[in-house]
Amino acid sequence: MLLSFINMLCISSGCSDVVTKRWRVRKKCFLVSLRETNNYYRHLSGQWRGIKIVCREGVVMKISRNILFGMFVVLFFGMAFHLSAAEALDFKDRVVADPRTRQYVMPSRVVWTSSADTVKNADVLLQRRSGQATLDASNPCILDNKTGPAAILLDFGRELHGGIQVMAWKTGGNKPVKLRVRFGESVSEAMSDIGTKNAVNDHAIRDQVCLVPWLGTHEIGNTGFRFVRIDLVDDNSMIQLKSVRATFLFRDIEYKGSFKCNDERLNRIWQTGAYTVHLNMQDYLWDGIKRDRLVWIGDMHPETMTIYSVFGCHDIIPASLDLVRDETPLPKWMNGISSYSMWWILIHHSWYMQKGDVEYLKKQQTYLVGLLEQLIKHIDQENKETLTGFRFMDWPSASNKEAVHAGLQSLMIFTMVAGGDLCSILGDEATMKKCDEAAERLRKHIPEHGNSKQAAALMSLAGLGNPVKFNSEIMAVDGPKRMSTFYGYYVLQARALSGDYQGCLDVIRQYWGAMLDVGATTFWEDFNLDWTINAGRIDEIVPEGKKDIHGDYGDHCYKGFRHSLCHGWASGPTAWLSEHVLGVKPLKPGCKVVRIVPHLGDLQWVEGTYPVPQGVIKVRHEKKPDGTIESTIDAPKDIVIIRK
Repeated sequence: MLLSFINMLCISSGCSDVVTKRWRVRKKCFLVSLRETNNYYRHLSGQWRGIKIVCREGVVMKISRNILFGMFVVLFFGMAFHLSAAEALDFKDRVVADPRTRQYVMPSRVVWTSSADTVKNADVLLQRRSGQATLDASNPCILDNKTGPAAILLDFGRELHGGIQVMAWKTGGNKPVKLRVRFGESVSEAMSDIGTKNAVNDHAIRDQVCLVPWLGTHEIGNTGFRFVRIDLVDDNSMIQLKSVRATFLFRDIEYKGSFKCNDERLNRIWQTGAYTVHLNMQDYLWDGIKRDRLVWIGDMHPETMTIYSVFGCHDIIPASLDLVRDETPLPKWMNGISSYSMWWILIHHSWYMQKGDVEYLKKQQTYLVGLLEQLIKHIDQENKETLTGFRFMDWPSASNKEAVHAGLQSLMIFTMVAGGDLCSILGDEATMKKCDEAAERLRKHIPEHGNSKQAAALMSLAGLGNPVKFNSEIMAVDGPKRMSTFYGYYVLQARALSGDYQGCLDVIRQYWGAMLDVGATTFWEDFNLDWTINAGRIDEIVPEGKKDIHGDYGDHCYKGFRHSLCHGWASGPTAWLSEHVLGVKPLKPGCKVVRIVPHLGDLQWVEGTYPVPQGVIKVRHEKKPDGTIESTIDAPKDIVIIRK
C-alpha cells in the first residue's frame, strides 16, 4: 500500500515510473500497519523528518513527516471506504430503503419510582444527554436492588412508535444486567403483568426481559407507547444509567393541511386526529401502532380521508391498496371481510378524485372489474345483499343483524356507484352499465336499521331514507352515546347531510374531546362516554376508589389492556372539520374543481389550509355581526373554486 501511495505522489510530480525504477528513502521509514506507524511516529517524532525520493531522471521529491502521515491516513480510510462501497454493490439489489425517520426523545417526567433507596437521582434522566458510552460516569441515575426491588416509570409526554435506548455506565461486577421493560399506552398498562386485565404481547412485544451491557447501549422494543417501566431483575444487582430515551420511528412528512378556529378544544381534536394517523403511517398504513399493526382496508377509509386533509396524496395509500390486492386473489374477500373489499373500491374512488391519476387506475382494472362482478352476484331476486365472509361494519354493531344487513346494503350501493364511475373513466361501458343496474336494484330494498346510528348513517348517505328524519329519530338521540370511533365519522357525515352541523360540533367536543380530558394524545380504537364516570386519567396511577379507564373497560377484540389507544380509524373529526367547517371538498378528479362552503355553527371564525396536487388552498372564514360569513380564499391558479 505504501508503494502505491508513493507511486500516486510521484505520478503527480512527473515520476510516473518511480515504482519500477530505482528509488531510495533516506532517514528512517517503515512500512507497517496504521497503528504501528502512528506509534512509531510518536516515538521518533524528534528524529524523523520525512522521506526523500530520488528518481533515475534526477528528480527529487521531499515529503515531510506530517504530510506523509496525514496522506497515509487519508489513503488508508479512502481504500476502506472504496472497499465498503464495492462490497455494497454486491447486495444493492437486495436492499429495501426504510421510508421512515428515526429520532431520539427524552422523557418528560418521572411518574413513579420503587423507593428512594432503590432508585437514586431519577430526574437526571430528564436531561438532554447523548446515548454514547463514556468512561466518566458523571451524575448517573442508579438502580440498586440490594435493599429491595428497583424500578422506575417514565413518561415520554405523548404517544410514540418505536422503542427505547438504554445507555449504561457501571453495573455490578461490570457484567451484563437483566432489565424488565414494560411499554404502555397508559400508566396502568405499563405497570401491568401479562394476563392481568387482558395485558398481552399481541402483534408487538410490550413486556420483556433483556440483557443490558455495562459501558454500552441496548435498544428494546418496537411498539406503540407513551410510558415505560424499567425493573432491575436480579437480586443484589446494580446499574448506573446515563440515559433512557425513546427511539421514535415515523415518516418525516410535512403537515400541509391545517385547521384553527376560536375554539381551542376543536383545534386540539383536529391536531390529535392528524397525529394519530401520522403515527400509523409506518411501512404501510396501519390501523394501530401497538396492536393490529396490519393493513385493514376498511379501517383505512377514515385514515385516507384524514391523510388527504393533512398530508395530501401520499404514496402510502396506493402502496397499501396494492399490497392487500396482491395478497387477496379473487374470489377471496380482503382481510376475510366482504365489506372491506368494498372499501377497497371506495378508497380507489376517493384517491382518483384527489389525485386524478388515470394510469394508476388502469393498473387496477382487471381486479376492479372482477371484484365488481363478484359483488353483483351477491344480490338476490329480492334485491337484497347476500354477502358472505365476515359480515362486519364495526364492533359495537356486530351482534345487531338488522343493522349489519342495512349497513352492507348501503355499502353495496356506494360501491356500485363508485365502481360505475371508475369503469366510465376506464372506458368499460359494459361493466359501468352492470354497476348502474345493480345500484338501482339495491335501492328498491329498504332494510330495517335496527335502531343503530351506524346503520342509519349509511342508509342516509346511500339515499335509503330521509336524512333529516334519520337524524332526529336515531343519530341525534343521546348525543354521542351508542357511537364508535370508527363509524363516528359516517355518523358525522350523515348528520351534516341533514344540515345538523351544530349537532356535529357538539358531538365532536363531547365524544372525542372526552378522550383528551383523561390524558389521551391520540384517539382510541373505541370509546364510550360511560367509561369516564369515576375514572382516573391514563397518565397517572389510578387513585384508590377510581376506575381504570384502560384496564377495566373495552369489549369484543379490545378488552382491557389489549385495547389500542392509537387507532387511525378514530381520526374522522379531522377530515370532517376540514370538509365541513373549513368547507373544502374536491368535486372533480385531481381537485381541479373544489367547492368551498363553510358551516361555522357557533364558531366565530376558522382558518386553515387544504393540500391539493397543484399546491395548497388557503382559507379564512369570519362571521360578521349580521351572521353572514366573509371568506378569504387563496388557491392555485389552475383550480376552479365553487362557493355555493
